[in-house]
Formats: sequence, C-alpha cells, structure tokens
Amino acid sequence: MSRFFVKLIKSPIVINLLLAAVVTGGVIYGVLAWLDTYTRHNEAVIVPDVKGLKLQEAASFFESSGLRYNVIDSVFSKDVTPGSIVELVPSVGSKVKEGRIVFVTINALTSQMGLIPEIEDLSFRQAYALLKARGFNNIEIKYVPGDFKDLAIGVSANGRSLYKGDQVPLAASLLLEVSSGDAEVLPADSLLQDEVPVQELNSEEENWF
Repeated sequence: MSRFFVKLIKSPIVINLLLAAVVTGGVIYGVLAWLDTYTRHNEAVIVPDVKGLKLQEAASFFESSGLRYNVIDSVFSKDVTPGSIVELVPSVGSKVKEGRIVFVTINALTSQMGLIPEIEDLSFRQAYALLKARGFNNIEIKYVPGDFKDLAIGVSANGRSLYKGDQVPLAASLLLEVSSGDAEVLPADSLLQDEVPVQELNSEEENWF
C-alpha cells in the first residue's frame, strides 16, 4: 500500500496536478486580496451634513471625509440662502466608499427667468396653462369688466403690465386679468355729461312755425 502511494506521489501526472492546484489557489487568494484592497472592503465614510452651507464652506468637510463633490444642478428657493447646498446624492448620513463623488444641488443666486407668452384674447384656461408651461406657478386671477366671459385680457407683475417676450423671474407673482363678461356700468353723472343740452326756443322762433 505504501509502495503504491509512493509510486503515485512520484507520478508526473499527480505532481503536475498538485502544482496546478497550488498555483490556482495562490492566484485566487491573490485576486481576492487585491479586490479587498481595491474596493476597501469594510471601510466606509459617512456623507457629512453640509446642507445650508456655501460650497466653499462644505469643501473642507468633503475633503476631511475623503470624498469628492460635483455640482450637477441648481434650484431657486426664497427660504434658502443663495449659493448654499440644498440636496446631496447620496443623501446625508449615507455610508459610501472613500473617494466617492457626492453630487450636489445648490440654491441659485437669482431666480430663473421665463418669457411671457402671448396670452391676450386667449381663453382663461389656455392662458393659465400657457403660463404654467413656461414655469410660472404663482398666478393670481382677477376678473375685470369685459364683453366676453373668461377671455384673457392681460398679465401684470407688481402693477406693471407685461407683454410677449418680457423676461420675468419664475418666482414672481403674476396677475392674470380675465374678462367677467359683464360690461362696465358708467356712473349716472357721466351719462348726464354726455347728453346734448336742449336749447329752449324763444317765443319768436315758436311763432315762426
């Protein structure tokens, strides 16, 4: 039995198989060790809470955490300081690998602008939908006297009439004037002033007839 085992060990085929097994095991171990180092297995950092900070202020927090950042978008909000961070992806508190890029959304320095469309003589629904489609969300409706009901007459902001092509902040409060369908009733005094005065005929003119 021992002779057979010794003979088997000395066989070139068995020796080659054993060497192949050892080499394969070494390669697998080396690859797993490299992947573990490359992906920093079990090593993670926390995305810092930098919301509300200016980008320059947040940069030091990202650097100390071993993270990078990239601004991908901007929004406008009156409730947030202009230029400050409003959103992070991954979100605040997420566990990520060191060196990960955090995508940042900041609050714009000024409100985005939109173009006023042509709304005169459109129906109320068409004019309202057109303004909404341009990005205006703060729209107030005011009915004014007019011959045709629910007909858009004009649009204004802060008491100033706006016309097609005017650039206005999307956050501005717009006043959409719509015809009520009721003609304006003139005061009684104005009607009297428009009447042609009746001249009294003197007695001689009366006698002429």
